[in-house]
Parts: sequence; structure tokens; C-alpha cells
Amino acid sequence: MGPDQPEVPRHGTEHIPGLRRRTFLETCAGAGLAAAAAACDPAPSAHDHPPAAASHRPEAERDRAGTPDWRIRSRGPATAVVGYADRVSVAPGEECGLYVSTTASSFRVSAFRVGWYGGAEARLVWSSGRVPGRVQAEPHVVPGTRTVRTDWKRTLAFGTAGWPEGAYLLRLDAEGGHQRYVPLVVRSTRGTGRTVLMHAPATWQAYNRWGGYSLYEGPSGAYAARSLAVSFDRPYDSSGAEKFLVYERAAVVLAERLGIPLAYTTGMDVHRDPGVLHGARAVICLGHDEYWTPEQRRHVTQARDAGTNVAFLGANTCFRRVRLEQGEARPDRTVVCYKSSFRADPCYSTHPALVTTDFRQSPGADPESSMTGVLYEGYPTDAPYVVHAADHWLYEGTGVRPADGFGHLVGVEYDRVTPGAPVPEPLEITAHSPLVCNGRRSTSDSAYYTVPSGAGVFATGTMRWVEALMARTPDGGHDHGMDARTRAFVTRTTENLLHAFALGPAARHRPAPRPNVKEVYKGSA
Repeated sequence: MGPDQPEVPRHGTEHIPGLRRRTFLETCAGAGLAAAAAACDPAPSAHDHPPAAASHRPEAERDRAGTPDWRIRSRGPATAVVGYADRVSVAPGEECGLYVSTTASSFRVSAFRVGWYGGAEARLVWSSGRVPGRVQAEPHVVPGTRTVRTDWKRTLAFGTAGWPEGAYLLRLDAEGGHQRYVPLVVRSTRGTGRTVLMHAPATWQAYNRWGGYSLYEGPSGAYAARSLAVSFDRPYDSSGAEKFLVYERAAVVLAERLGIPLAYTTGMDVHRDPGVLHGARAVICLGHDEYWTPEQRRHVTQARDAGTNVAFLGANTCFRRVRLEQGEARPDRTVVCYKSSFRADPCYSTHPALVTTDFRQSPGADPESSMTGVLYEGYPTDAPYVVHAADHWLYEGTGVRPADGFGHLVGVEYDRVTPGAPVPEPLEITAHSPLVCNGRRSTSDSAYYTVPSGAGVFATGTMRWVEALMARTPDGGHDHGMDARTRAFVTRTTENLLHAFALGPAARHRPAPRPNVKEVYKGSA
């Protein structure tokens, strides 16, 4: 979108705003909203977590018997049962609190760990007894930032001793049959020698419309009425875990099926403490990971420069710069992002590098392409994914030839290698897909580069990559017309990527990138 245009409200799983091409140092014209009271340079928040207890490694879970009945069967009315956890992640053995509101007289909680499990794709790890239900208070809206928060009383607490590290869905089952999820990550404390799956709760929360407000719109649907900060002290909308289910779950299942050593974390944990990345073979950013703090970006870049491979399985990654601030009772429970109202950000005049707007924009412009190799360009689009370097090692075993296409795989947002944008070298475009976005012809690119540490970095350039892993399956309700052939291609390519990256710095055991940007773009500036 232009610098003075409101963003298009987002709806469903593809409610992503339009974005017209712009220069990287462009400054948005702010809306002049009153600044909220916020600390721009707070002391780093301390981990308030006890020492981690020993836990099972994720790879030990691969072939255990699963629990097929993990999916929600009936959501019911919006008030039937909803809840949230007091943490986005826990260390193994740590206690977690749940805050639940339900119109039912009672409910139960079941903790399902997502994984392969012989194709069941989840395993029941813990379940509660019957818990008395009650309707909690209506949420309140914090003036200035229009942040929705609840004042709910804690409903129950549970420990996680013996829970394997991984991604969990806590399912709330109300008496009468209605259900909702609460997502939770049991994070790894060490990633040495492992592939780290990095989940994106800050992005989940940015899109969350529970209580009427998200970072995109207010109750009327108007961009101008959006929140400038959103809180984890509220439930998620929809099923309670929509963004995880659409953009992350299938990649977790695939990685666990391969049996490679895995570790689990979130972008918010990497923001606070990069320890899980030390000595990691790879870090995998999943299908929609838009909202990053500068600290998270710095820590991932440092890991890359120390030899950790990095993969971006979506598009629009690391596009928004955010801050994490105090919640009602815990640190880092609020995601702050002023976007086009950045002049109202309390950090604007004092700490420009922390101003919460797009990374590529002033003040503090730092285009994401210097890390990802590609630059986010637009929404919405729907186009075939067109293979360019068919002989690249990523595509081994797929049977593709140059110019082979896979319908609908590029969308709804896309990235491209943009001549003139800062990118690491050597960089090779592996797929170059013509498209039309908002009436304008452009392209989406998949790209691979390496750095002196030997680390390889791959970006798919499309947000539908993880969705394609579910195309034409019972879970592929948002497959956008992608077919089984596309699923097979994306699955094999992702397997090649994960197997290679799990071996350590890719430059040491895979062919080097063949620089081809000038050839592909024929000298475009």
C-alpha cells in the first residue's frame, strides 16, 4: 500500500494487506495518534522460568502410538468455551496456568503433542479431570493503544513434568461437546546438533481479533481503529490456534516423520535468549512469521554467521519490527506495532531503531532481504510456482524440468529477489514465478545463498508452502486449488532441505549457489 493508505482488513486465513512496491528508506506518513505510555529501552526481561527438568527428546516420539481424535469436532458459539495460557512457552517441567471462560457447567483439558505418530499426527500426553466452568468477565480495552485485555481469574494450573519438548494443542472440551484449542510450546533449552523449529506467536497475536481488535482492524473493520499493541492476556479467535494449524503444523509433522534431531522454540524466546540456537544445525522459520523484534533478528543472523543453516518456509518474513512489553502480570505479554502511525510511537524521538514499523522503513531502515535473501512485495496473488534451476539439489527426486509449474502454489503473499535491495552473495534463484498482483505484473522467487560460515539459507518466496503439504488431504481445507502433484513436489523438496540442513553448514556438503540474479532479471535495476 502507499504510505498514506490504510491497510486492507484481513479475513480468514488469507487476510493479508496489499502492499505496493516502495523504496526501502521510505517513511510512512503517520496518523498522529496520541503516544501511549511505554518504555523504549527497558532492561532486558529476565526469564522467570525455573531450571528445566529433563525431558524426552522429540525424535524419541516419532513412532509412538498417536491419538487420532485430537481434532476439534464442534466449536459451537463464540462463548461456548475459550481460554488462554499465561505463557506462550514453558520449559519442560514448568507449571502453566489456564484462564477459561465457558457457558458450560464444566470442561476438561487434553494436551495433544503434535508430531508424526505413525500418521495420527498427535498424541495425548495429559488430560485433566472435570473442572467447574464459569463465565468470566467481559474484556476491557486499554485507552490509547486500544489493547484488549481480560481480568480473568486463573481457572487451573498444571505441571509439564515428563512432557516431551514440542508443539502442543491444549483442547478445551466443554460439557455438551463444544471445543477450542489453546496453543503451547514446550521449548527446548538446548539446540546443539539439532534443527530448531521456531514458532511465531507474535504473528499469531497480531492477527487475533478476539475482543474486536487486532493490529489490523477495530470492531468496525476500520484500519484507523486498530490496536497499536495486542496482548496475550486474551484467547485467540476462531478455533483458538488457526495460524498454527494453517502455517506451522504440517511442517512439524513432516520434520518429525523424518526422524532428524529437533528442538522447539518461539521467536519470543529467541528474542530473550538465543541459547537454543548455539550449535544448532539449522533454524526453520515456518509459514507465516511476519512480526520480529530487532533482538530476534540479530540472534538469528548471528546464528547464521556462526554456521547455522536457516530456512524461511513462508513469505512476508521479518517484515514488521515490534517490541515486547509487560502484560498484566508477566513480562513480554504485549506485542507493540504502530505501523503507519510510527510517529506516535514513544520511541520515535529517542530510540529510532526500536520504532515499530516495517523493517525496511525509516527510522532505522534495515530491509529484511539482508537476512532472508528475498523482499516481500505484495498481496494478494494466486499464481503457479515455476521452477527455474531444475537441477538444484533442493529439487532432487522431484522429476522437475525447467519451467515446470505448480498451480496456485504462489500466494497469497509473495517475496522476490529485488535488484537493488541488499542481499547476501552468492545467491541463486531456484524458482522464478510470473504473477499479477493488484493489476501489476511481477514475479515471486525462491532463493538460496550461503555465507562464509558455510551456512545455507533458503527462502520459498510464497506463503502457501506449508499449506501445500496438506493439499488434497482431509486437513487441506485451505489448499486454494493446489493438487496432489503439488503436495508431492513440496513434500520432497522440503525433505531434501531438512535432511541437508540437519547435516550442518550446507556449503560443506552441498553444491554452491550459482549466482544468476543478473541473468534472471537481465540487468534490471
